[in-house]
Amino acid sequence: MKRKTIDIITLGCSKNLVDSEHLMRQLKGAGYDVTHDSETPKGDIAVVNTCGFIGDAKEESINMILEFAQAKEEGHLKKLFVMGCLSERYLKELAVEIPQVDKFYGKFNWKDLLQDLGKAYHEEYNVERTLTTPKHYAYLKISEGCDRSCSYCAIPIMTGKHISRSIEDILKEVRFLVSEGVKEFQIIAQELTYYGLDLYKKQLLPELIERISDEPGVEWIRLHYAYPAHFPTDLFRVMRERDNVCKYMDIALQHISDNMLTRMNRHVTKQETYDLIEKFRKEVPGIHLRTTLMVGHPGETESDFEELKEFVRKVRFERMGAFTYSEEEGTYSAEHYEDSIPYEVKQARLDELMDIQQGISSEQNTQKVGNVMKIIIDRIEGDYYIGRTEFDSPEVDPEVLINRSKGTLLIGQFYKAEIIDSDDFDLYAEII
Repeated sequence: MKRKTIDIITLGCSKNLVDSEHLMRQLKGAGYDVTHDSETPKGDIAVVNTCGFIGDAKEESINMILEFAQAKEEGHLKKLFVMGCLSERYLKELAVEIPQVDKFYGKFNWKDLLQDLGKAYHEEYNVERTLTTPKHYAYLKISEGCDRSCSYCAIPIMTGKHISRSIEDILKEVRFLVSEGVKEFQIIAQELTYYGLDLYKKQLLPELIERISDEPGVEWIRLHYAYPAHFPTDLFRVMRERDNVCKYMDIALQHISDNMLTRMNRHVTKQETYDLIEKFRKEVPGIHLRTTLMVGHPGETESDFEELKEFVRKVRFERMGAFTYSEEEGTYSAEHYEDSIPYEVKQARLDELMDIQQGISSEQNTQKVGNVMKIIIDRIEGDYYIGRTEFDSPEVDPEVLINRSKGTLLIGQFYKAEIIDSDDFDLYAEII
């Protein structure tokens, strides 16, 4: 059986994961057994799907390739293929540096891998996937690429211009996933708010979400990776009116000071950002906002950072992540700014920002004690069932812990639960 087994290793974001899941379905259709992120690879062939977003991600991808290259040299592997974002960007350099790899593919030509294995691409499987997530939720990619030109970001270099999928194609995939048992959909893209502009000449994200919410079996829809400029505000109405559209928005704001927003080429101002957040909370009562912020971008002064801290304290995001600036070659920042802020200063700013958020998160969780909330159960971990509310996306957000001694629950099922306790990030509940 070994020669008919292919190991897929996925690094990076959920958009990469979707690509791997599509490839896995094609390989299964071609007669292979396929494993995903197996601790002990089982086959003669391995495919590493790489990430190239920031320095740490690139380093992880290269280390993974080298690990499998060594396995090949030692005779444990016959074929090694590499695909994804890092490969898209550095294909020629990687081919020279790591000759043990049989072939490098970019982000979009992974279908050629099937041909190189002597197999055909099956068009009839084009919306089908082999899910690697728990079967009750899936990531749904509605577009690829980004037309934004943020100074620090290499994503457009790797993914190219924004390309929307048709509404019909997306709905066809939704129906397939529902037939596989999926109830919860994480809608993802490099930039959600651009959806439809290329295909339909207008922003159609609100209409798309309405169409998905109309599909039988779709119980939760959650939105990831929106951009604040020119936000399609009809989405507020959709969130308010549709019970299966979670009151949750992942909108990466990066900074708040006008100085930094200009240097980052964000095409939005401090006041516009505050106004958008106010409108979110007015139009969609109870919404939980997730954002990502950056510290240490070239030109960030102590005054800029103080503005950022004030922003976090004032807005009190329900969910927040932050990271330090990493210079990416080919970006505007790398070519026009000096990365002059010391690593120690960047890290200190990051720690300070996350300390503020930890306190906010703890206070917000305390306020939920006594509330009754709808939760979905993801898995069992030790003495607890681990679940999530509509305000929690898998892997990145807080979780709800239910003691297993209180009774048997089913993975992938919804329950009503009373929140009985909390800590800085997680909630504890009892099923009603």
